[in-house]
Amino acid sequence: MDILHLIDRLEEMASEARRLPVGGGLVISRQRLVDVIDRMRVAVPREVYDARDVLERRDHVLRSAQEEAAQLVEQSKAEMEKRLSQTEVVKAAEDRAREVVAEAQARAQDLLRSAEEQARGRLDDAQQSSRSQMREADVYALQTLKRLEQELDGFMTTVRKGINALEHRAADRPG
Repeated sequence: MDILHLIDRLEEMASEARRLPVGGGLVISRQRLVDVIDRMRVAVPREVYDARDVLERRDHVLRSAQEEAAQLVEQSKAEMEKRLSQTEVVKAAEDRAREVVAEAQARAQDLLRSAEEQARGRLDDAQQSSRSQMREADVYALQTLKRLEQELDGFMTTVRKGINALEHRAADRPG
């Protein structure tokens, strides 16, 4: 039987049914109604059942896909937050490393300047000390040479006297 024919039968049953005095309801034979419904089930084409199965599978696939998509979104968010936090940690570490390097370079420059100043100061002190020692050495050498000169003058005087005395003695001797 054709489904459309069975729908028409249901419509006839509804129009032939007795009306209830209150509420507008209808009185239809239960057995006749169940019989038409059973025939409608048999008359429904197999494609309708297949379509219903396809729709149910589609709904199941859609639900699964939505659940999987939601999980992927959550995983992606978690991964993104993890990477962002790692990126922030790395950036903070790099910033801190740059600060430490800058501080170390500044400290090294200060130490170098300080060492250069100390070296210049010590060199100046050494040069002054050297000049002072040279002056003292010059004074000592001059004093020593003057004493030596006096002693040599004394020796020369003694040597001249000895030569004069010997020459004088030799001239006084007949000979």
